[in-house]
Amino acid sequence: MVNLFSSKSSSRKVASERLKIILIHDRNDLSNELLELIRYEMLQVINKYIEIDIFAVEVKLAKSSTSENDYSMLVANIPIKRI
Repeated sequence: MVNLFSSKSSSRKVASERLKIILIHDRNDLSNELLELIRYEMLQVINKYIEIDIFAVEVKLAKSSTSENDYSMLVANIPIKRI
């Protein structure tokens, strides 16, 4: 049986790996250039499946903490034009 979703699955794996890289690099503070590269690559993957407004996207790193530990978040505001 042919897996019709194989490219979607591998795209998800790639996006997942990229997010892991973000977490690793964030501990050393990401440069603006690296953050922009990550933003670009993530949007390319998302745009394969959903029509988005690439020019209105906002991606930033936010730091937060709980009583147990500090953590960083990649926060993305991605306007969807059409699903």
